[in-house]
Amino acid sequence: MEQIYNKLVRDKIPNIIKENGEIPVVRVLDEIEYKIELERKLHEEYQEVIESSGDDRVEELADMLEVIKALAKLENKDLNDVIAVANKKAKKRGAFDDKIYLVKVIESE
Repeated sequence: MEQIYNKLVRDKIPNIIKENGEIPVVRVLDEIEYKIELERKLHEEYQEVIESSGDDRVEELADMLEVIKALAKLENKDLNDVIAVANKKAKKRGAFDDKIYLVKVIESE
């Protein structure tokens, strides 16, 4: 029996599959495919974050962070660069600490 995945996986997954006595069938993506698959993986991890809670949510957030790190690397940046930009934006525009929900904006006359 075989199970089809057709998705980007972490680097050590093929070895873990082998250790379980199974045979992984893999290929290495080119740069364009890699970017597309990272974006798909980000969406997948987002869904898993939304559907989880507690310690499971922290695990899923960690997975999402790993994808973010890989996407940043494609831009010749690292997680510290992403965090620096996030901090700069938080300083300029605020964070989400105050739980503000914008209902509407009324144009001035």
